Amino acid sequence: MALDKNIVVLLGGVGGAKLAAGLAQILPARRLTFVVNTGDDFWHLGLKICPDLDTVMYTLARMVNPDWGWGLQGDSVVTLEALHRFYGLDTWFRLGDKDLATHILRSQLLRCGRSLTETTRRLSESLGLEAALLPMSDQEIPTMIETVEYGELAFQEYFVKHRWRPVLKSIRHAGCERSSLSSQVRSALSGADIVLIAPSNPWLSLAPILAVNGLRDLLASLDVPIVAVTPVIRGAAVKGPTAKIMSELGQDVTAANIADFYTGIINGFVNDIQNEPLGRGDLRSIQVNTLMNTEADKRSLAAATLNWIESWGA
Repeated sequence: MALDKNIVVLLGGVGGAKLAAGLAQILPARRLTFVVNTGDDFWHLGLKICPDLDTVMYTLARMVNPDWGWGLQGDSVVTLEALHRFYGLDTWFRLGDKDLATHILRSQLLRCGRSLTETTRRLSESLGLEAALLPMSDQEIPTMIETVEYGELAFQEYFVKHRWRPVLKSIRHAGCERSSLSSQVRSALSGADIVLIAPSNPWLSLAPILAVNGLRDLLASLDVPIVAVTPVIRGAAVKGPTAKIMSELGQDVTAANIADFYTGIINGFVNDIQNEPLGRGDLRSIQVNTLMNTEADKRSLAAATLNWIESWGA
């Protein structure tokens, strides 16, 4: 097991959070750094909302709602219901009452001049987390979705308000050309012994991270294992719109096409046992159970992935 290795994980969403939880079960926290998608962040009701950062943070703190994989366990929506009842507000984006505490403190710290990286550290340490949780960038790089039905939509309008039903035409990462790597992300990747790309949605969760200026070049300069885990099993996504997006972009929903998405970045790929083999001689791959329904599943996938990578040097 890679107990003495520095592991950096690029991730977002529920699938990424599950792998993060598995890694946290088997590795020292000081060895783990999670670089999280912020392309779906937005300002709402005067508050800075960071859904992927919060999902990973709540999952690692064992506070996440187990039924949804996001939000806080046992939360209520009294405030949101009051906003709708008394003031007629359209409450399409769910904000729990306990969850509001995170958004209020984050927004206050940002307004006081703290960076998102500093703010995230404050929040995660307050919840007792020792692993490093880093936003992909301190600049805002909102993901914008061009759709057939509505033209261009902000990510949360597409994903939550319209429940990702519109047909996707293209995706852009607004402001990515002006973005930069934080010193913390640069340092973590430069010191990584292994880089993992979680089984998150490649187009919605990982592409925004890879769009940050300098990140692809930094990954290309690393002489370490960089391994992606499939988010699709037997032609379907485990969760979310990955398969729908692939179909709308004219791609077959296969692990091979997921691996192709990361061409030039990865040198290893974790495929599911139910998928067809990749059949590529230029890319190391292994087939294991990647479905993470239980805590044991999360731990098993994390351990299998790291043990396989450790065997490369054998």
